[in-house]
Amino acid sequence: MSGPLRVIQWATGSVGGEALKAILMHPGLELAGVKVYSDEKHGVDAGLLCGMPETGIRATTSIDEILALEADCVSYMPNRTSLDDVCALLRSGKNVVCSPFLFYGEHLPADDRAKVAAACEVGSASVYGAGIHPGFVGMVLPLAMSGMSRTIEKIVIEERADWAFYDSPTITFDNMRFGQPPERVTLDQSEFLAFNGEIFQDQIVMLARALGARLDEVRLDHEVRVAEEAHDVMNGRIEAGTVYAQRFTWKGICGGEERLRIDALWKVGGPDPEGWPTPRDGWTVTIEGEPSLRAHFTSLASFEHARERSLAEHTHASDIATAMQVVNSIPALCEAAPGIRGTFELGPVFAGIAMR
Repeated sequence: MSGPLRVIQWATGSVGGEALKAILMHPGLELAGVKVYSDEKHGVDAGLLCGMPETGIRATTSIDEILALEADCVSYMPNRTSLDDVCALLRSGKNVVCSPFLFYGEHLPADDRAKVAAACEVGSASVYGAGIHPGFVGMVLPLAMSGMSRTIEKIVIEERADWAFYDSPTITFDNMRFGQPPERVTLDQSEFLAFNGEIFQDQIVMLARALGARLDEVRLDHEVRVAEEAHDVMNGRIEAGTVYAQRFTWKGICGGEERLRIDALWKVGGPDPEGWPTPRDGWTVTIEGEPSLRAHFTSLASFEHARERSLAEHTHASDIATAMQVVNSIPALCEAAPGIRGTFELGPVFAGIAMR
């Protein structure tokens, strides 16, 4: 391809805003448009939405305006996903890389998979899901590590995170329902929690297929813990008796045995829940086999100057990393054959901005 790739940024929240900034900074990308959801952001210059100089490109709440734009790719990052919107983008000839879902599109229900595949064919476009987790930690990193294995008995991926300084109250309190009574924080009471439970299964299924393991089933366990005392967190408050911690555990069963496991341990302030594992903060990937391997991944605002940066800045570093895994995937996705793409199909993703 000659010239920069034209990219639309869809949503400008904590992750989307960082992606927008990265698109404006990337030498191989050119901003084509911005999709927003609030009237307050409609008509605002794209640069002002992410702390950059004005660009002359105004954000819009209109999906029709976005579909009418000429663009090579859409960086899709809303809090609530819409498969119909993604299919409309694909049919319009735009590749789509997502941070909230489609991490392994082949794992979609048959009807949805057929719908996405048809949209890709009509628009000669590709779709792909990327991010930290799901994404890099649960897909790219284990596969890269597996290249040093002669045999693999089990893979365990652990995430431990405190959301007390996560600057996205909609996700924390509305979508994930932290700070609500425990009877309301269940998979059958929350469409978003059920959705959250499904997307991590993509990683289990993808790893099993990539590594030749035949899955019998994927089991999901969901536990919550309530706060004994009230405490304040960024953008909100956790009252006593409301949920402050959730644990999701996905198990891939092969031959009747647990061979793949993802353990997500999330809390919003407060003490570590008694009886739950306490791995290091961040993400840990362990491969039991010959040989056994372990890697720990974390992102901070700075390692050399960690004490000079605030906890909020360190927490926000994960938003930047998530956004960059998406933005840096755009060139490879635009070169890929049309269709539903997966992690092991695009090859390594590299930074598009030169070291300085």
